[in-house]
Amino acid sequence: MNIYLSRLATTCVFGILASPVCVAHAVEGHAHDTGTSAVASAIAVLHPTETGAVKGWVKFAADAGGVKIHAELEGLTPGPHGFHIHQYGDCSSSDGSLAGGHFNPEGMPHGGPDTESRHVGDLGNIEAGEDGRAVYDRVDPRLSLSGAQTIIGRSVIVHAKVDDLTSQPAGAAGARLSCGVIGVAKQ
Repeated sequence: MNIYLSRLATTCVFGILASPVCVAHAVEGHAHDTGTSAVASAIAVLHPTETGAVKGWVKFAADAGGVKIHAELEGLTPGPHGFHIHQYGDCSSSDGSLAGGHFNPEGMPHGGPDTESRHVGDLGNIEAGEDGRAVYDRVDPRLSLSGAQTIIGRSVIVHAKVDDLTSQPAGAAGARLSCGVIGVAKQ
């Protein structure tokens, strides 16, 4: 183990084991980088930013059609909210800004989840009911749990407004209400 990973492991074990930064960095040095082990499932536990009260989780599972996504959230205002995978697995800022922009390894314009030309991370909207709860289910053919375009170590962001699916570069979805780092889940 190199010195960086040794120091990171010590920090993670003795101080901030559950921090989003620890999870994202800890994944970097493991088998999925070397191609020796396939990742079958992943999870992001979402926590509110300074402007939100949204919390919940998003599970990802390998599927014959791509990656199956199942999310359960609470604390939303009723209606649709932008729902995306963002570039970086860093939810340490109070506003979620360190997660970067939408995950877009192919350099495509922003679009809806069913459009051919879209960011890989464009999941569209998640719809909250009158009770502030939302459930999202979809199999996405563009997502991957391994390889060069893996979503492992990236983040899930829930936005304050509806994603209009056309405005560039991110659908005019507003503030980031919640952020969670995507990590490998136990089988």
